[in-house]
Amino acid sequence: MKLEVSVPELVEVFKEIQKQPEQIFEMIRLDVREIVGDYMTAMMGAELTHFLGREPYARSQGDVNHRNGSYDRNFTLKGIGEVEVKVPRDRKGEFTTRVIPRSKQYEEEISRDLSLMFLTGISTRSLSMISKRLIGRKISHTEISSANADLTEAVEKWRMRDLSRETIKYIFVDGVNFRMRIQRSIELVPVLVAIGVTRRGHKLVLGMQSGDKESASNWREFFKDLKSRGLDSQTVTLGIMDGLPGLETVFKEEFSQAKVQRCTVHVDRNVLAKVPRKLKKIVAADLRSIFYATSREKALEQFNTFKEKWRKDLPSAVHCLERSIDSCLTFFDFPEDEWLSLRTTNIIERLNKEFKRRTKPMEIVAGEHACYRLLAFISLKMELHWRSNPVGKVHNNLPFFRELAYKKFTHKS
Repeated sequence: MKLEVSVPELVEVFKEIQKQPEQIFEMIRLDVREIVGDYMTAMMGAELTHFLGREPYARSQGDVNHRNGSYDRNFTLKGIGEVEVKVPRDRKGEFTTRVIPRSKQYEEEISRDLSLMFLTGISTRSLSMISKRLIGRKISHTEISSANADLTEAVEKWRMRDLSRETIKYIFVDGVNFRMRIQRSIELVPVLVAIGVTRRGHKLVLGMQSGDKESASNWREFFKDLKSRGLDSQTVTLGIMDGLPGLETVFKEEFSQAKVQRCTVHVDRNVLAKVPRKLKKIVAADLRSIFYATSREKALEQFNTFKEKWRKDLPSAVHCLERSIDSCLTFFDFPEDEWLSLRTTNIIERLNKEFKRRTKPMEIVAGEHACYRLLAFISLKMELHWRSNPVGKVHNNLPFFRELAYKKFTHKS
């Protein structure tokens, strides 16, 4: 069939294009979708020919299978949109095309893109609203949730990966709470998280596991799980953590060669909670003189001064600090370039903050696997950022900032 267009008709077409230039792109898209649909239909026809072993209308003897028409179907392709195809059938119902998966309405690449957009912060309902504009077909929020579920196996492999190739010297540990849907109720579920620091100063998320962060037995099982995955407990020399009940004792038992560093920020908060409002700034300054001293000896001198100064007026605050002072000063046993990173749990607090920022728009996480999918994505994203900021290495490379940090973050008597 030959298509003929008269000059007046062509002129009218160009006039319409001049009025609305974007129409030409829509015409191109329609033509492309039609051509792609015809191409895929032809591929499936050739596939059926190969399956039957003969060309259309070719005769054959005996009880043989035959073509049995086709049925219409739509399939969405990335960058092209929804195309119409004709899927051929055989009379015995034995033929199944491999060109288009039977249970899929769009190609796998679109599924991965939808999952990535969800992980970066777009809700399933928002993705459903904009899917028509993005890929040329509206996808329901339940379809997007199903696409995300396909990531579960990959996430579990990463979460339970072998750690025997990593030589870990420091471990930061903490827990973070999430509101999860468990069966038909909404529960507050804690997730235990551990960040390791390698000998070269690189940080990586070692593990995450749901469990009560106030329970020493849960922490013990978490540490045992890390070791069962190949983590060498003998190379771990320090654990940085806050004052969760029983955590320090369990950590020392599971990592016998390691010392414990209490987060000075958490201790600072605990002490200031026992101080009247009008004295908080003064006491906070005195605490900084301890935690940011230039040596352990000067820190202990500042601590003794603190005790003498506040023993009478703030005995509860002094007692609170006295209970934790040894664990707060453990970082002095390690290289000076690393003190800034080892004093606090800021590294893992930043990760927890990213967790919270991503899950806040959701209000409720749809179960444990959904939580792990989000946390795994955030963890990998943070690890990319950490590669350019190894523990204790930045100041060596930038002497100016090292000197600036010394002046600003240490107390010089």
